[in-house]
Amino acid sequence: MNVSELARILKVTPKELLSTLPEIGFDIGAKAIKIDSRTAQTILRDWKKLTRQLEPQKETINKESTASKLTETSKIISIPSYVSVKEFASSLNLPVSKVLPELMKNGIFASINEKIDFDTASIIASDLGIRVELNKQAEDTLSDTASEKLKNIITNESEEKKAISRPPVIVVMGHVDHGKTSLLDAIRKTDVIEGEAGGITQHIGAYQVKRKNQFITFIDTPGHEAFTAMRSRGARVADIAILVVAADDGVKPQTIESFNMIKSAKIPFIVAINKIDKDGADINKTKQELSTILNITPEDWGGKTICAPISAKKNQGVEDLLDMVLLTAEIEDKNIKANPGTTAIGTIIESHIDKGEGPVATILIQNGTLNIGNELCFNNIYYGKAKALKNHHGENIKNATPSTPAKIIGLKIAPRVGDIMEVGIGQKMKFKKIQTNSKKTQTSQTQNEPEDENIVKLNIVLKTDVLGSGEAIEESLEKLNSKKAKIKIISRGLGNITEGDVAKAESAKAILLGFNVKLSPSIEELARTKNVETKLFHIIYDLIDYAQKELKELVEPEYKRVEIGKLKVLAIFRTENNAQIVGGKVIHGQAEANSKIEVLRNKEIISSGEMINLQSGKQDVKNVEIDKECGLKYQGKPIIEVGDILNFHKLVKIIEEE
Repeated sequence: MNVSELARILKVTPKELLSTLPEIGFDIGAKAIKIDSRTAQTILRDWKKLTRQLEPQKETINKESTASKLTETSKIISIPSYVSVKEFASSLNLPVSKVLPELMKNGIFASINEKIDFDTASIIASDLGIRVELNKQAEDTLSDTASEKLKNIITNESEEKKAISRPPVIVVMGHVDHGKTSLLDAIRKTDVIEGEAGGITQHIGAYQVKRKNQFITFIDTPGHEAFTAMRSRGARVADIAILVVAADDGVKPQTIESFNMIKSAKIPFIVAINKIDKDGADINKTKQELSTILNITPEDWGGKTICAPISAKKNQGVEDLLDMVLLTAEIEDKNIKANPGTTAIGTIIESHIDKGEGPVATILIQNGTLNIGNELCFNNIYYGKAKALKNHHGENIKNATPSTPAKIIGLKIAPRVGDIMEVGIGQKMKFKKIQTNSKKTQTSQTQNEPEDENIVKLNIVLKTDVLGSGEAIEESLEKLNSKKAKIKIISRGLGNITEGDVAKAESAKAILLGFNVKLSPSIEELARTKNVETKLFHIIYDLIDYAQKELKELVEPEYKRVEIGKLKVLAIFRTENNAQIVGGKVIHGQAEANSKIEVLRNKEIISSGEMINLQSGKQDVKNVEIDKECGLKYQGKPIIEVGDILNFHKLVKIIEEE
């Protein structure tokens, strides 16, 4: 019996089989190809029993090895507070296939592009014998400084004395398609989902509703994986979270990720078990998954977490959920206060450039009151004046008090999503500089980076409707980069595609991608005459999938040579112009149909070709084993002679691990 066949039956690799056999008393040689039938039957019969005896010994060796690694490892790996599984594996210098099983052992079913928090990463690294530490420098220092400033203002003793209760800010989080936007539709009696491409939220939005004479502010965070950064920012500005879980689907990867963000933000939360009206909905099973996977114990199971069953589509249980939100806000009242009598400070929820209004931004006021005419700055840099304010209905308002989302019109440039804006003069002299820097970001950020000639690049000119979408797209595109190919965004910008974008794409030989923007017929015709490929998208992961496909097509596949066997030529049956039919005996490995052939004479390669037919006993076969005779048709220079050795091999495409 062939070693490979025996290994297949035992469900191990040939290499594992050959290394294990001597340990259980079968010394057949490290390079054996065949095993006699009697020995093979004995191995098959006793394999489980004999290998089971090795397990305690292997476990001891593994423990000693792990302990040794922990003792000997002097280098500590630094990772950020949130890191994708792929980036985490790369930091540990381990294949993803080694990290994923460790995550699964800990009840974390994450894909390679999903992010895990530092606590989870440190546990997994410890299991693998590696020490990690939090890399605080990897965080956005500028935003952290601003966030700290906001925290200090709100917690200032004199401010606390003047603080009064404000509307609670609620963030709605969960897995894609579990009904977050549908829940908000039911709450605010609008139909936002009708206008969302594919029924998936594409932007962060903030809305206010009134319940029992109390205002509640809701932040809708996108559920798709690409919006990780936007979701985390949403959690940072919220007082209470609603974690939406579908009763017919249960806990999913982004449910886990959202829950980790809620824990990181240290805010109270309520679980909304949605879609209870659907076939297959199982509330108890969902609660069981919440308990076992997320360690969430529902109130009715003796825990402290409110789990409200709802059907957003049929508006069932939604009012009870709002009552639970108000109850939670009442309990957290000391943390949900602000001073409306001071100058405003708040977080940018959304930012974009409007064709008629110019740079606009949605801000959530967290302390003070923002009035028309107030000048705004970020990190002491002047951004412009609030010439007009609009509420979430698009109506003009005179001011925005704490927990109120407001659209600001009159800014000089669009701030970043997540920036902490405050009322103040700022340093106007720096405006010109920041505006110049802002323009630079619209062009290549990699002009000063050293170019690696061995890496193929897919150049992209990217135009998006808002900064949040652009940021999410860039983050996802970066994840597609590999050692052989990378995406280079040579220009990015907001708004519809222009002649300038076509010119940039033409000069850089780039693809022009647009997200939620328009392409006029004249610009489309210009792009066609310039041979610039343009693509428009309304769903982010469609754009990502397209870019991934284009990137893969740029990479030339690599092949590795796999040796198959050797045959000694015993007879020449026919010789043609560019082929020969020969017979011989397999002296090593095996002969395999459609192999590539090297002709050896006196141990030197004199020619090469391909096998186009293999026969044994006048029958076409796929392979012939060692010590068996066969006939084959060789295509190539017809110079084979009796006594020559034919070396069989094949080229196997190397598939890179994602």
